[in-house]
Amino acid sequence: MRFKYLKEHRRGIYTSLLTSGQLTRHLNEIDREANEMLELLMKQMAQEQGITEQLKAENQIAWVGAMNSIRAAAEEIVRSERILL
Repeated sequence: MRFKYLKEHRRGIYTSLLTSGQLTRHLNEIDREANEMLELLMKQMAQEQGITEQLKAENQIAWVGAMNSIRAAAEEIVRSERILL
């Protein structure tokens, strides 16, 4: 996603990273940071909403629905704040 964004919208940065040989390193770093941010946000959002392991044990369907909503919200935050800078 970051590669496509740079190539289409930040052509100068893309070209600079590509010609300096740093593009792969940059993309790997963004991917690592985005995944860490996603995990942290999901944990925080689940805690704020009271989504617990107890809910998972008692009502898996409700837990899965809540976690899917949390994941979608967290992915949107990561996309806007980390990937599409």
